[in-house]
Amino acid sequence: MKAIQVTQFGGPEKLVYTDVEEVVAGKGEVCVRLYAAGVNPSDAYTLTGTYAFYIPQLPYTPGLDGAGIVEAVGEEVTNVRVGDRVFIASLMRSNSTGTFAQKIVCDEALVHLLPDHVSFEQGAALGVPAMTAYRALFQRACLKPGQTVLIHGASGGVGLQAVQMAKSHGAKVIGTASKPEGNKMVQQAGADVVIDHVTEATIEDVLALTNGDGPDVIIEFLANINLETDLKLIASFGKIVIIGNRGSIEINPRLAMQKECDILATALWNAPQDEYEQSIHGIRGMLISGALRPIIGTTLPLQQAAQGFEQLAKGIGNGKLVLIIE
Repeated sequence: MKAIQVTQFGGPEKLVYTDVEEVVAGKGEVCVRLYAAGVNPSDAYTLTGTYAFYIPQLPYTPGLDGAGIVEAVGEEVTNVRVGDRVFIASLMRSNSTGTFAQKIVCDEALVHLLPDHVSFEQGAALGVPAMTAYRALFQRACLKPGQTVLIHGASGGVGLQAVQMAKSHGAKVIGTASKPEGNKMVQQAGADVVIDHVTEATIEDVLALTNGDGPDVIIEFLANINLETDLKLIASFGKIVIIGNRGSIEINPRLAMQKECDILATALWNAPQDEYEQSIHGIRGMLISGALRPIIGTTLPLQQAAQGFEQLAKGIGNGKLVLIIE
């Protein structure tokens, strides 16, 4: 079968489209014929061989998220059957052969039924992005109906799903984006207000949207740039959840003291099993109801995975990047 294989750590050039051995489901495992795979920033970090959360054993096939049809099940598998439409929501260090391939074998606990109205491309956009959004909003920030949430960088794969989830929960959503196409996607996702990224110069404009109080929750994707601004913006007793960061920052802790706000962080790989299961139940419920509708940005054929990684590195495109598997 065809797959992307990595035999040396490095950059996108190390992603090789090649023939690999067929995978076979063992006891408690499921084999899925994949039609789409989601590309995440964590995939690019893992490729370098220096990612703090996970260093795979070489050679390996990348990819944590995907969608397709169950081709075979091993002994004692009860949650899916051959022919079921499913999505894969893996975690690092879980038993999975990687989704950048025509087929995958993984633990049955990572395979979940995909509603008929959800495309394979949308199914591949779930997994890491959906679980990250769910964990940030509900397991870390404990978002409540009626609260206001600012999603600071809402046009990416995680941010767009966070917008939809927060709206479905009855929150008021302010989303930020830096480009017109990203702005349109955030509007499409259902944000109440879409603005440019917040800076020191525009704090008062955002406060005006919240009657001067500030948002109750801020979801932050670039903490090394925005955290001090977030502290000035957040409502008293509010919660800032850090999802992304690319360096160090110097802040004045007194700003947090003045607001008595919480600076929280999340890394999906820390989620215990029960919270993983809660996330999946919540995500499937929103998929079934139609509240969650993953928005696809760029699609590329599997053999152009390296091009997709290059786009991620350059910050090109909005929405979710998905590989199409023939």
